[in-house]
Amino acid sequence: MTTRSEWRDDVVAMIPALRAFAWSLCHNGSDADDLVQDTLIKAWANKDKFEPGSNLRAWLFTILRNTYYTQIARRRREVRDEDGDYAKQLKTPPSQDWSVAMQDLQAALAQLPDEHREALILVGAAGLSYEEAAEICGCAIGTIKSRVNRARHRLIKIMEEREAADPTPKASDAVTPR
Repeated sequence: MTTRSEWRDDVVAMIPALRAFAWSLCHNGSDADDLVQDTLIKAWANKDKFEPGSNLRAWLFTILRNTYYTQIARRRREVRDEDGDYAKQLKTPPSQDWSVAMQDLQAALAQLPDEHREALILVGAAGLSYEEAAEICGCAIGTIKSRVNRARHRLIKIMEEREAADPTPKASDAVTPR
């Protein structure tokens, strides 16, 4: 069994061969050096998995080769954008406005009478017909139509009152240039 210093010395002695193999894969000196460094870090972190008496050179070359192919696979999924040109083109619409609007809507719905909220959700949100909603609620179609109408008007009024109470500009209010 080799000591820690002997193992380290054996690994260090392999660096020129590792660098040559890395260069043959990368064809770039700095990439080859990075690959060797990654290999040595992985070898050191996993030295307890190396079986003394086995082929250290083959073990290190296997680590280097696997690291190289892992990096290649990762690079295929990445976009090279050193100058940030690609990143400048990416835009995501703000999502917090929808979240706030949804919270406002839920709060306003909670203020409606139960039968009005139920009718509005069945017809407006669930997409049921007035007939289906009437059957579920056990009432006449005209009653459901009346409840939905009253709920819509009350909901609009509640939302307008909320907006009047909080006049902070929203992102959706911004004018987009053409």
